[in-house]
Amino acid sequence: MKKLFALILTLAMVLSLAACGGKKEEQKPAEGDAQTSGEPTKMTLILRGGTYGEVIKAALPAFEKEHNVTCEVLDLSFDDLHTKIALNAPNPKGEYDLCMVDGSWMAEFTANNVLANLSEMGYSFDDDIIPATTDICMVDGDIYLAPYFGNVTVMLYNKQLIADAGYAPEDIDTFADLKDIAEKTNAAGKKGFLIRGGSGDNIVSDFIPHLLVHGGWVVDENNQPTVNTPEFKAAFQNYIDLYKLGDTMDKDDIVAAIDNGDAALGQGWPGWYVPTADSNANYTVIPTKLDDNDTPKNTSMYGVWTIGVCENSPNKELALELLKYLMDPEVQLASIDGGGVPCRYSCLLNEDVLAKYPHLETVCSALETGVYRPVIEEWAEFTNILGMEMDAVIQGTKDMDTGLADAQAALEALLA
Repeated sequence: MKKLFALILTLAMVLSLAACGGKKEEQKPAEGDAQTSGEPTKMTLILRGGTYGEVIKAALPAFEKEHNVTCEVLDLSFDDLHTKIALNAPNPKGEYDLCMVDGSWMAEFTANNVLANLSEMGYSFDDDIIPATTDICMVDGDIYLAPYFGNVTVMLYNKQLIADAGYAPEDIDTFADLKDIAEKTNAAGKKGFLIRGGSGDNIVSDFIPHLLVHGGWVVDENNQPTVNTPEFKAAFQNYIDLYKLGDTMDKDDIVAAIDNGDAALGQGWPGWYVPTADSNANYTVIPTKLDDNDTPKNTSMYGVWTIGVCENSPNKELALELLKYLMDPEVQLASIDGGGVPCRYSCLLNEDVLAKYPHLETVCSALETGVYRPVIEEWAEFTNILGMEMDAVIQGTKDMDTGLADAQAALEALLA
């Protein structure tokens, strides 16, 4: 009987040790710790396609080696990225660890518990990050996102065509200057000013600097639509006047047309084009005044691509370590040669960087005074409605009064 009892006791101890994970030295490293042996941890990153995601992919090998992880990267279009992150959020255990987020999704994502609270996880911003770029990253003082890629609207120009119109880049400081260049270029048989089409969000984003310089905005202080207003109409009419001196194109065609000398001007983003001393095109800060008698306004619109940790990440602490690594000043400095645009003073104003990429001083100035899109959950649908009505006016299938009245009514119903 004693032997039987001893056998049962021994078996119970073995089973207990197995249930508890065995000996201490055989336990897996704590989540987020560097793993130096064994099978690598698999992490999944869901990123915006193009330069925005490419600079992150270029930085991953060092992190993977240090932490014994393998990173699978999904790089997607704007709409697909939004959809996949949103659909993944309700799952108790998510598919993604680190995500790239457009600022316009912030209200929706925080309302639906998509993002981990980085402040509660111990993350904070340092003083080197341009302060205005962090506004969209916080809710009630808590950090949910970090500003990774400093996308902000700039004015693309062809060097020769603006010179032919009698301008140097530093002379372009009003919207009246833009129209003068566009008129002269159009009269010479080339496209004066290009506007962006392709989707509601593209149209609205492209138009917003024109609205801002007229003192208008798309919503009021209560986030109710303000598109059927005198300011909006004046801005839209000037926008259409510029379009008539040029054309509407998608982003790749805009860049190509300005770079090859077919067009003089168009709004763009730093992620579209990296000018050099020898390139045909460059960019400057979007003018802040309508004319010489106007008072300056903030007219650059943020499209900052941020990074965050998914709330249901299967590797949450490790994802935070990756976010910290990607936001490190040295890692961000290295990203510039790959087309990266950090939101850090030390990177954008670095003497060696500016000697090679002088346009980044322009980007830094624009990032200091940019304007974020409204933080409303319905922003994606808002831009679809407004952009569709604006496109109808641009294409001439509706007059302006009808198009903006229809947009106002539809947006009021959306936000009711």
